[in-house]
Amino acid sequence: MPRLYLDAPLSSGLEFDLPEACARHVQVLRLQPGDALTLFNGQGGEYAASVLAMGKRHVSVQVGAFDASERESPLQLTLVQALSATERMDYTVQKATELGVQTIQIVQSAYCGYKLAAERAEKRLQHWQAVAESAAEQCGRTRVPRILAPIKLEHWLAQAPAAELKLLLSPIDGQRLDTLPAQAASVQMLVGPEGGFSLEEEASAKAAGFQALLLGPRIFRTETVAPVVAALLQARYGDF
Repeated sequence: MPRLYLDAPLSSGLEFDLPEACARHVQVLRLQPGDALTLFNGQGGEYAASVLAMGKRHVSVQVGAFDASERESPLQLTLVQALSATERMDYTVQKATELGVQTIQIVQSAYCGYKLAAERAEKRLQHWQAVAESAAEQCGRTRVPRILAPIKLEHWLAQAPAAELKLLLSPIDGQRLDTLPAQAASVQMLVGPEGGFSLEEEASAKAAGFQALLLGPRIFRTETVAPVVAALLQARYGDF
């Protein structure tokens, strides 16, 4: 059954026209009046709904019963991801959403191969949020991760929120996964760009409480690291 995210209030019995992007999705799927779909707005739970009418440029729906189901992990998982090229960043956001990451903070570091001009930052942020929304539709989440605007790594480290466990993903050295604490309710994972973090940045991260974590002897691409570590952390502390 199609699931659609709407950034709008929802309530049982409500009838309205879907926003253009959602309407286009329904039209592509060739749904017809009477067909069922699911709507959610990221506030928790979801609503059954049905198509009332189809037009060339609009789709009318009626909201049905509310389902309070939650599919969020008990692990408060934050990804702090260094900026990467467009396709790689999209992949990271998509898979992090599927794997239950709740907050994604984009950071700019010394060796970022992809630079983001200030005038483009807002558009890219909107794009990444749309990627997260689409991934939430697909994977069944009823809440959408927050994508936070890019900030320089040193500035973020200076104001980083608290977490029980802070992990710096390192291709060089660090502890193994099986040496981590047996329990943790909140984890931050810091992932570098294609060129990795500089020695100064790693030192700053460790001074801010991050512990280096080594993922074996092989080097991962930056877009691979977050999904791998998120899955391992969900298995250890979350709902896998």
